[in-house]
Amino acid sequence: MQITIRPGDTAWYYSQLFQIPLILIETSNPDVNVATLTIGQSIEIPGFIINEYIVQTGDSYWSIANRYQIPLDSIEIVNPNINSQNLQAGQTILVPVRIQDLFVNDIDQYTYEKFIQDLTLLQQVYPFIQQRNIGNSVLGKDIIELQIGSGSKQVHMNGSFHANEWITTPVLMKFINEYVLALTNSTTIRGLPMLPFYQQTQLSIVPMVNPDGVDLVILGADAAGELQESVLEINNQNIDFSDWKANIRGVDLNNQYPALWDVEAERNPTSPQPRDFPGYAPLTEPEALAIAELTGDRDFSRVNALHTQGEVIFWGFEGLEPPESLTIVTEFERVSGYIPIQYVDSYAGYKDWFIQEYRRPGFTLELGQGTNPLPISQFDEIYEETLGILIANLYL
Repeated sequence: MQITIRPGDTAWYYSQLFQIPLILIETSNPDVNVATLTIGQSIEIPGFIINEYIVQTGDSYWSIANRYQIPLDSIEIVNPNINSQNLQAGQTILVPVRIQDLFVNDIDQYTYEKFIQDLTLLQQVYPFIQQRNIGNSVLGKDIIELQIGSGSKQVHMNGSFHANEWITTPVLMKFINEYVLALTNSTTIRGLPMLPFYQQTQLSIVPMVNPDGVDLVILGADAAGELQESVLEINNQNIDFSDWKANIRGVDLNNQYPALWDVEAERNPTSPQPRDFPGYAPLTEPEALAIAELTGDRDFSRVNALHTQGEVIFWGFEGLEPPESLTIVTEFERVSGYIPIQYVDSYAGYKDWFIQEYRRPGFTLELGQGTNPLPISQFDEIYEETLGILIANLYL
């Protein structure tokens, strides 16, 4: 919600008027010095939208504010050119409305388009969610990183490395929605207040690493555009792409990292496939490279890659993981019920490379049970199990 600064107004006053933590107003306006606001300047107040209201006979600002359970001055602020002493029946005024419900609800068949639609809504209402395009997929879709938080500790999460594991994207998006809603309404998640975590941790989240592959699994070969014939050939002319894990070129993005990549290349397919082909060399694919470059540019204290399925957490690589990894994964196990597995005979994954390169904790979370793509009927259970881990990343 955008408002215009009046004489005498301060960011602290807006914080008190709208009951929004001052830090959220500050981070919603990164290009504004909120300590020195000037008259006529515009700033964003997160957690609100502006609705139109048609004045009824006998209405006053006081009665309207009472009806909406909002401070009278909040109506004054969003109607700077209205004479509040001379309201007319049928006149349109604006009313600020606090958002108290989730936007991320339509999670079935969660395509790239749905992801972008939800992201657009979230950013409109919660402008302290910072967005950055970290690269583009083979077909040119933006690979988007979201940053939430003002703390110095940086924690990374990502989803949909594998196309038919797309359910991980709405898990992350619902968590983002629940987190920012709790921040702006000063409510808790599982009894924990969120604002202290916002102030100590900056989350980096890439909800959909493999947008081309996700759309291919959900929408079919038409989603491949100019590569339609190619994906059908790779898929043996089968129009059902539910077994497809790779990117649109048939490269498994989670086999693309230079962490014993040669071992995976030796024992996996040597040409593009719906799954397991590690590419002709490490980091040839733009999606895998975008995540690697993001990681190199930042100072992540740990990373979490969300996959499906198995209800396990892989947390080691060749003995290079630091001692704190055990402490963290033990807490992850406590809050989720997932089983920690230190080592597995699988290499060249993102968390493997992160542990190898940075000697910091990295985790692959295998959500849910069954055959990929997991049915959306499992979503609520998967979300509740994963939520504990996502919150733990804020406080650990």
